[in-house]
Amino acid sequence: MGITIECRPNGPYLVKGLVGLTNSRGESVATEGVFALCRCGHSANKPFCDGTHKTVGFSGARVSDGSNDKLKSYSAPGITIYDNRSICAHAGYCSDGLAAVFREEGTPWIDPHGGSVQAIVETIRKCPSGALRCTVDGLESPVDARAAKITITKDGPYAIVGSVELLEARWAEGASQEHYTLCRCGASKNKPFCDGAHWSIGFHDDKN
Repeated sequence: MGITIECRPNGPYLVKGLVGLTNSRGESVATEGVFALCRCGHSANKPFCDGTHKTVGFSGARVSDGSNDKLKSYSAPGITIYDNRSICAHAGYCSDGLAAVFREEGTPWIDPHGGSVQAIVETIRKCPSGALRCTVDGLESPVDARAAKITITKDGPYAIVGSVELLEARWAEGASQEHYTLCRCGASKNKPFCDGAHWSIGFHDDKN
């Protein structure tokens, strides 16, 4: 039996088969073989569920109309960058790390001519949500095999790597299933995936 994450109806993420989490400081957070992670954003025992979702009326429904679920491509000699805005967690590794390619201002926001192929590939590999990927000379840029891991990001989503199975998921167009980010602030319109809403609502988790 592999490692799985189940989105409980209007409740937490139920994780099975994974022992241990990592917080934003790189520290281990002890768990049992089965544990429940808060996704309403209001637990007093973050990252774990304490049942608060029942009292705050949390809904796990996806309310996005899906209009942003589009895989767009941007090509330059030797490389094509693919982007799906609907699952971007706004971690900033792209725009902070390679601003000449991933521009905070301007249209289109991606300029594939703005950096070397190697620099673009290395930057895209840091994308936690899977919103960005690329092909080099027409071939998918490989992802190194990684051990299954869940990281509690600073005031942001859960970052999952290592092909952890998300049960009954509705994946966005072109989305990675090897790495992805799950909402834990409760405000994403694209649940269970993060859509960056934690920024707009000012979500904070001082403990993790």
